[in-house]
Amino acid sequence: MRMLLVEDDAMIGEVVLDALRGEHHAVDWVRDGEMALTALATAPYDLLLLDLGLPRKDGLAVLRSLRARGQRLPVLIATARDAVADRVAGLDAGADDYIVKPYDLDELLARIRALRRRADGRAEPAYEWGDVRIVPATREVTLRGQPVALSAREWAVLEPLLARPGRVLSRQQLEDKLYSWRDDISSNAVEVYIHGVRKKLGAGLIENVRGLGYLVPAAPPRGEGV
Repeated sequence: MRMLLVEDDAMIGEVVLDALRGEHHAVDWVRDGEMALTALATAPYDLLLLDLGLPRKDGLAVLRSLRARGQRLPVLIATARDAVADRVAGLDAGADDYIVKPYDLDELLARIRALRRRADGRAEPAYEWGDVRIVPATREVTLRGQPVALSAREWAVLEPLLARPGRVLSRQQLEDKLYSWRDDISSNAVEVYIHGVRKKLGAGLIENVRGLGYLVPAAPPRGEGV
């Protein structure tokens, strides 16, 4: 999952950035509201983690501008503003959730996972397709009940495809989920990681859609796993 972290406090930003990257998310970090709007206008994100007390443009102004442009990505406000009126204002401006500093990193990560499930139209904490089962909270992957070890980027390719079976994602869309601004992208990276997933979980799990990209079929073949 690719995320935008908007946080002006260098110490907090470094800690949160390390925690998110430790969960194998691709994360871009900016430190003021104007840079946040520029980033949101130029790159696709799956989630925005937004402070409110920002230089140049306040977080609420960023959020209102985002929603006015019709962007629907999940927004989690993370701020020291703990008054009820501040929470109400944030949620009414279009935030999906609100957490108050200082917060526990495990709670932050759990809230991010919950927002992702909601965005994907899911309530269950695990995704299943035939004999394949993945648990985003723990990054556990099993095939016919047996654990399978995926690399961080094999997971990053598989998880968005398995979250919405039947939906095609282009190579560019998958690259956007794999890499942040600081990463170098090799020309065949997505193909390499998909090959790794197929080798470990079965050739029928991820299909090529000629000229469009890749998908996990809406349902596995009847009576078969992968």
